[in-house]
Amino acid sequence: MPSKRSTISAKLSDKQPATAAPRTDQAIITTRSLCRYYGDDEHNKVKAVDNISIEIRPAEFTAIVGPSGSGKTTLLHLLGGLDDVTSGSVELAGTNIADMSGAQLADFRRDHIGFIFQAYNLIPVLSAAENIEYIMLLQGINNNTRKQRVEQMLAQVGLQGHGNRRPNKLSGGQQQRVAIARAMASKPDIILADEPTANLDSKTGIALLDLMKTLNETNNITFVFSTHDEKIMNRASRLIHIEDGQVIKDENR
Repeated sequence: MPSKRSTISAKLSDKQPATAAPRTDQAIITTRSLCRYYGDDEHNKVKAVDNISIEIRPAEFTAIVGPSGSGKTTLLHLLGGLDDVTSGSVELAGTNIADMSGAQLADFRRDHIGFIFQAYNLIPVLSAAENIEYIMLLQGINNNTRKQRVEQMLAQVGLQGHGNRRPNKLSGGQQQRVAIARAMASKPDIILADEPTANLDSKTGIALLDLMKTLNETNNITFVFSTHDEKIMNRASRLIHIEDGQVIKDENR
């Protein structure tokens, strides 16, 4: 009898092609009555995410927006399995990640979810190429495929010739380009980006957003952002407005 892990892997083994494909009506991520509460005292309980039910479809370029403390980052972390669910479910292609154990969830994130963080989160002792390659090493991908994909990723984010540089030898914008390439390298089902332009100047932020929008349109990559950056909102095809842990508006553009 196949293990739960092998069943999940088989279920999600088909990746999006490297060329744009028509969007489908089937959701890639679904939340049902999703809640994340902090504190045990009913009078002091913080409802960071409160009964949210949404669907994200393949190839969407979605921004979760709202003021500080609205719950948008918590929601993004729940979508990526980085925070524990109080109640409800988060399903990626029909698999409820809220039910997974720690080790199983770590493997699932590695294979199916790409992350881009505000602080880049690159490994300082590794070069740009090694940072991109690292997740593929964890996936057990062979050496030739890893090297070819690293070169392809560096080219796609405009960093040809920079692969041997460590993060401290790269600008903030270049580090974030490495982070984007790293997120793509594992060929995930979805990329989650938490305030990816917050530490960048306006010109660099616009250039990176245009890059991610191009990757979304040409590679059929699904992006979901947590942000209050107007530049991201202006480029998003969908805005999910969060306030006090609840969705107050969900608009396609």
